Amino acid sequence: MVTYVLDSSAILRYLHSQAGSDRVEEIIKEHVAGSCEVMISGPHWGEVAGITCKLYGRREMEQVFSRLDAFGFRVVAADGDRSVRSALIKVKTGIPYVDSFAVELAGGTDRVLVTADFDFKPASRDVAIEFLPAK
Repeated sequence: MVTYVLDSSAILRYLHSQAGSDRVEEIIKEHVAGSCEVMISGPHWGEVAGITCKLYGRREMEQVFSRLDAFGFRVVAADGDRSVRSALIKVKTGIPYVDSFAVELAGGTDRVLVTADFDFKPASRDVAIEFLPAK
């Protein structure tokens, strides 16, 4: 079974019905049906919270997260070991540190990172990445 690792840009595209939101919705439907797993790193989950709160306020953020929580995504915490592995990915690829957490999660068999952020391009040599269309 494939595991999709969504970054914050993929979730935000879905929430705002922007380019690629249909693909993210398809992945979510597959996940709810039990035909795939969806993971998101704790740092990316936090980015979604911060951006949503900044744009719409805390109450709306809480409503959005209530809806997202219902999907049952696996949110993976940034523990010490994961943080070090992510730092090494940042050093190797030059991608932003927070993005390296998604790359770290996507390292493994049958895992695909889904993103709208082309900063991930240097990591595409090491993990499978599905880039959502540009806006």
